[in-house]
Amino acid sequence: MDRRREYYFLMAHYAKLNNNNVVAVHVVNNSVIDSQNEEQSGADYLNNLYGIDAVWKQTSYNAATNGFRFNYAGVGYTYDEVRDGFIPPKCHDEAVVNDKCLWDCTNADHDTLAI
Repeated sequence: MDRRREYYFLMAHYAKLNNNNVVAVHVVNNSVIDSQNEEQSGADYLNNLYGIDAVWKQTSYNAATNGFRFNYAGVGYTYDEVRDGFIPPKCHDEAVVNDKCLWDCTNADHDTLAI
């Protein structure tokens, strides 16, 4: 395994939320995370590091294949508590969220916005 790829396996990614909107994504080394309570221990670490009391949700680069929260979180994404997933920014007004937290639209007479 090359060193760059190995580096990503040693890290966990966390989305910082503000009213369920992702405002930042931070990376935490696995050595500071309790593997039995990964999400909470990573959130605690980040809050202690920055001296804040923010809401953090773990995210995964492999979300498309492992199904963890449907999508890798990015700035501008929304966290849906009911679906426990990250939804990308809406592409246009007619789009609706599907069961995979992606936008669908059947109207072919419009251009989708670049994300």
